[in-house]
Amino acid sequence: MAGGAREVLTLQLGHFAGFVGAHWWNQQDAALCAPTGAKEPPGELCPDVLYRTGRTPHGQETYTPRLILMDLKGSLSSLKQEGGLYGDRQLDAAIAWQGKLTTHREELYPQIPGLQDLLSAEGVLSSDGIWRVKSIPNGKGPPPLTTAAAPKPFTPTEDSIRVWSDFLRVHLHPRSICMIQKYNHDGEAGRLEAFGQGESILKEPRCLEDVEDRLHFYVEECDHLQGFQILCDLHNGFSGLGAKAAELLRDEYSGRGIITWGLLPGPYSRGDPLKNIYRLLNTALGLVHMSAHSSLVCPLSLGGGLGLRPEPPVTFPHLHYDPALPFHCGAILATALDTVTAPYRLRSSPVFMAHLADMLNFSGKKVATAAATIPFPLAPGQSLPDALVQLGGAAAWTPLSACGSPSGTCCFAQSVVLRGLDRACHTSQLAPGTPLPSPLHACATGEDVLARYLQQQQPTVRSSAHLLLAPCMVAPPYPQLFSPGLSQHGLVVDGPPSGAAVESIPVLGALCSSSSLNRTLGDLARELTKLDVRRWASFLAAGVEQGDLDEALQELHSLAQCYRSGGGLVD
Repeated sequence: MAGGAREVLTLQLGHFAGFVGAHWWNQQDAALCAPTGAKEPPGELCPDVLYRTGRTPHGQETYTPRLILMDLKGSLSSLKQEGGLYGDRQLDAAIAWQGKLTTHREELYPQIPGLQDLLSAEGVLSSDGIWRVKSIPNGKGPPPLTTAAAPKPFTPTEDSIRVWSDFLRVHLHPRSICMIQKYNHDGEAGRLEAFGQGESILKEPRCLEDVEDRLHFYVEECDHLQGFQILCDLHNGFSGLGAKAAELLRDEYSGRGIITWGLLPGPYSRGDPLKNIYRLLNTALGLVHMSAHSSLVCPLSLGGGLGLRPEPPVTFPHLHYDPALPFHCGAILATALDTVTAPYRLRSSPVFMAHLADMLNFSGKKVATAAATIPFPLAPGQSLPDALVQLGGAAAWTPLSACGSPSGTCCFAQSVVLRGLDRACHTSQLAPGTPLPSPLHACATGEDVLARYLQQQQPTVRSSAHLLLAPCMVAPPYPQLFSPGLSQHGLVVDGPPSGAAVESIPVLGALCSSSSLNRTLGDLARELTKLDVRRWASFLAAGVEQGDLDEALQELHSLAQCYRSGGGLVD
């Protein structure tokens, strides 16, 4: 692969994972298509880590995510399972039968009109049946289209978004989408609700063979595979599927990094006890089994906690979102994910995912927490030292792992990424002789400023820090969640709002091995230990033995003990 990229294969498992993933891939696509000057060097992030080149049967070059996606029947809306780049396999196939033919076609959800405008800017299906795609930076793709009109601005309405595929603007390879026909996305019957159901999917020979074929297809074309990232629902039966997928990857690709992102949607209600108990059990079993088979596991959620008692969702000073909407929650979590994964996607001097995991998971600490400041609060004319002094301690960051406030907890190791700030504001611009407001203002480079800030906040913590120029892209169909006081590029402005939509933002994100997990995992284990699981026999009947559950709860207790505080408290 060009440039010697260290490739990553993404597995996206579940419907909320689909919402996060759709926003994630839209952000990658927006970064790929961002205008750059002809003399500018290649971007800091290497798209070849996540994308692959290929050719359609007509010889057209394509550039698609290196992705295996699994969801339930009824979750694709108008998206074809084989994607739109390579034609319709059923229509293209030669039909040997010459007799009468009857076709039964399931009615599709209508395509969202505004999204079709976006897709038309990516390419068009010409009269000869060939998809003509827009050129890709760095020489990938055919010559640019000259006839496609510029897309109209498109922000999906909340009422128009039914499923994640309603706003996905990226074309997928035919090997990407794997539908689970045994379970339904809609309705009350035939749902994938329990951990054991998810585990059993990859125990079925036909499904296992299908997944293994897809894995081999993507892996065998990689020159320098560094590992796998799994985006997986943690609250439903996909928790079991994700655990089995991590086990499969560990067994077949030993030595490769496996980072699993356990995804939980917004707040929940106490009105459905069965659903809440299932959520608790799926989450606990998922964390235990995923951590056993992954290099690192990180739960991601905008909820305030994992337990039975509902906690208020997290808040952001400059975001206004509806925590009940997966479309909103998925966008915010995708932005955090796009930031904290940057170290293993760098074009120059990347931190490979196995090394990143090793830094965070020492002494049995296989679970990490995430936090972010979205957007990073920088005003026009302000410097990075000014903004960091104003931000204060790490407790000012918004926690994104349903572990409560980080105040009073201890961080053992952390990986921090700050992105989207112009180089001119990386260091203090005070005139010579001006008294320095803080030691940060004396640093010579932005990297030194960030490193000094982290060292000041937590002197004993092992920290890895990266400062990137590239912002996070939040153009439509990303929802406009931003307060009116933000500029087009996410800066905090005084005075009346400009009225221009926010297109990109600076973000500060972190992965941390934190003592908050001692409380969170311990409380989760204690809550489940108090339950009389016999009242929820349907969960055990779905494939989890009582002895296996007892063992998992004991392992959860042991995992929690790895995070006992030893000093270095967060303010």
